Amino acid sequence: MPNSAASQTLFLYSTTVSDVGTVRSNNQDSSFAGEHLAAICDGMGGHAGGDTASTIAIRSLAHIEHDDVSGDIQAVSRMLETSVIAAHDAIVGKAKRERKLAGMGTTVTAVVLVAGYWVLSHIGDSRAYLLRDGKLTRMTHDHSLVQHLIDMGRINETEAKNHPQRNVVMRVLGDFDIDPRPDIAIRKAHPADRWLLCSDGLCGVLEDSTIEQVMADCTDQEECAQRLVGMALKAGSTDNVTAVIADATLALDADAFDLPHQTLLVGGAASASLEPIADIVNAPVATAPALREDQTSPAMRAAALVQDSNRKDKTGPAPRVVQPADVREENGDRTVPDTGEIPVVQKSDGRMTADPNDPEVKKAIHHEQLEQRHAKRVRRHRNRFAVTLTSIVVLAVLAGLAWGAYAWSQSRYYLADSDGVVTIYRGVNTNLFGLSLS
Repeated sequence: MPNSAASQTLFLYSTTVSDVGTVRSNNQDSSFAGEHLAAICDGMGGHAGGDTASTIAIRSLAHIEHDDVSGDIQAVSRMLETSVIAAHDAIVGKAKRERKLAGMGTTVTAVVLVAGYWVLSHIGDSRAYLLRDGKLTRMTHDHSLVQHLIDMGRINETEAKNHPQRNVVMRVLGDFDIDPRPDIAIRKAHPADRWLLCSDGLCGVLEDSTIEQVMADCTDQEECAQRLVGMALKAGSTDNVTAVIADATLALDADAFDLPHQTLLVGGAASASLEPIADIVNAPVATAPALREDQTSPAMRAAALVQDSNRKDKTGPAPRVVQPADVREENGDRTVPDTGEIPVVQKSDGRMTADPNDPEVKKAIHHEQLEQRHAKRVRRHRNRFAVTLTSIVVLAVLAGLAWGAYAWSQSRYYLADSDGVVTIYRGVNTNLFGLSLS
C-alpha cells in the first residue's frame, strides 16, 4: 500500500443532516462532516445512554480531521482503529462511573480521505455506500442478527426488513462483552466519488435502488442529504434518521491559496456540545442544518403536531458556530474544555488534541486513571471504616438493650411450684438460648 501522496490531489467536501424523527423523543445519532473525516454513530441504551455513547465516539474520532496530514495511509488506518477502541473504553468507563448509563453503546461508520485513498472503519449496523460512475455499492457489512441470518441463507433481504429482531446488533461499541475492533478497509479514491454514511433509520426503510437514484440525481450535497432523510421519514421510519454525504473533488491547482474550505459540521446528539470538538480540531465547528420539513405531506403535518413538545431536541434553523479555544479566549468566552471521557490536552504549541495516540494525551489518561484509582481506594477505606464503626455501634446498642432487658427481668417476681411447695421466683419464667432468666 503506497504511503506517499497520490498523483492526483483529491479534496473531501461533506455535509450532514440529522433528524429526531416522528416517534423518538430525543436524537441518539451523532454525525461529523469534515474535509478529511466523515462519520456516523447510532447510539443505543435509553434516553440518556444512546446520545452519550454516540457523542463520545464522535469526540474520539474528531482529532483525525486535524491529525491526518502526514499522508501515511497505514498510520491513518491504525489511528482510526485506535480511536474507535478508545471510544469503546471511554464508553465502558463512563457507564461504570454512572450506572444509569449501563448498557449504552453505539455503532461507528467513518471514512477518511488520505493521499488519494479511502480508509473506512465500521462496526455495527450503520452503513456506508459509495456511488462511483453512477453505480451504488454498499461498502459495509451489517454486524446484525438479520445479516447473520441472511449470510446463513435462513432469510432473504425482504424478510430481513420486517424481521422481529431486525434491531439486534451483534457487534457494537459500548458496555457489552463484545469485541470492539472495527472492520478496516482501504480503497483507491476516484474523482467524483460520493459517499453516503447513514444510520439504520434511513437504510432500513429505503431501497438501495432509491438511494442510488437520489445520490446520482442530486448534485448539491445538502439537497441530497435533505432529500434522503425526508424520504426515509415519509417511508415510515420510526427511528432517528441521519445522513452524511461526502464527495471527492479533484483540485486542478492543489497549491492555490483560494481553494474552497467548508465549516466542519456536527449533527445529532454531539451538536449539543461543540466546544470540545472545536478545540480538538482547532477550527470553527457548526451545527448541521436542520431538516426542511415538508408541511405539504399529511403524514409530516401530523408528525409535526405530535412532535411539537420535542422541538427542543432538534437543531434550530440558524446553525450555531463555535470557535476553537484560542479564538474564544481572545473573545473572552473561553470555557475549560472537558469531554468528560477522553481528556483534551493543550500542547506546548497551543494546539488542543484528544488523540489517544498522542503521548501527552496518554499521560493525561494515565493521570486520570491514577486519580480514579486513588479516589476508589479512598472511598473503599471510608466505606470499610463506616461499616466497622456502624457494626461497633450496632453491637453496643444490642449489648445495651440486652443488659437493659436482663436488668428489667431481674426486677420481676412470680409464683411457681417447686417440688410441691409454692415458691417465689425473681425474674421471668423463661429460658433464652438455655440461659434461665429467673
